[in-house]
Amino acid sequence: MADSRSDPDPEYPGLKACIEEALNQYFANLDGEKPSGRLYYLVQSEVEQALLERILLETGGNQRRAAELLGLNRNTLRKKIQEYGISTKQ
Repeated sequence: MADSRSDPDPEYPGLKACIEEALNQYFANLDGEKPSGRLYYLVQSEVEQALLERILLETGGNQRRAAELLGLNRNTLRKKIQEYGISTKQ
């Protein structure tokens, strides 16, 4: 799947490569131990929380605009903000 940025920077490896690097580090830190049986949900929640925090920073905490940029319903965004305990104060 291609990067959807309008003006790709050839120096930027893309989100997939960044996530792969983070996963490589995660597995390296396990020192041969098996990952949790809930690894999928751990990765999903950490990526989602980081994305929500970043988009709220980009929008100055404007939840309506953040929801628009994310393609989420505003109520869904509010639920996720509460679920993750994300501060919306700037």
